[in-house]
Amino acid sequence: MKILVIDGQGGGMGKQLVTRIKNMIPDAEVTAVGTNSIAAQAMHKAGADHAATGENAVIVGCRTADVIVGPVGIVIADSLYGEISPAMALAVAQSSAKRVLIPMNLCDNYIAGVNDTGISSLIADCVEKIVSFTGTTDNC
Repeated sequence: MKILVIDGQGGGMGKQLVTRIKNMIPDAEVTAVGTNSIAAQAMHKAGADHAATGENAVIVGCRTADVIVGPVGIVIADSLYGEISPAMALAVAQSSAKRVLIPMNLCDNYIAGVNDTGISSLIADCVEKIVSFTGTTDNC
């Protein structure tokens, strides 16, 4: 299973995601793409198999990923304080991969019905969802 983790800023969420994914699904191929080099480096140090930075890395990674994971902002142009370009958001949204998006009420984007839940709880739920995809082929 090819998992693409996308994160920005300091890569803290991506780092936690990579660590949990590698612990729960050791045979998964995890590619980490940071919107900046600091985020990419943090995720690589956490155990990602591959790491890259920037818009083109997101676009290329979305082509072959089975699962894309990151904050909900990765599908919203100009989110993450402007780190997500329209091309990045489009690549994530149009990918044939399953997307597991972590709800974050930041940057003037609010998810109705989502309470402010701790990041570790959100990441645990996210990884459980990815584990449930192992061996499934449902695309809807």
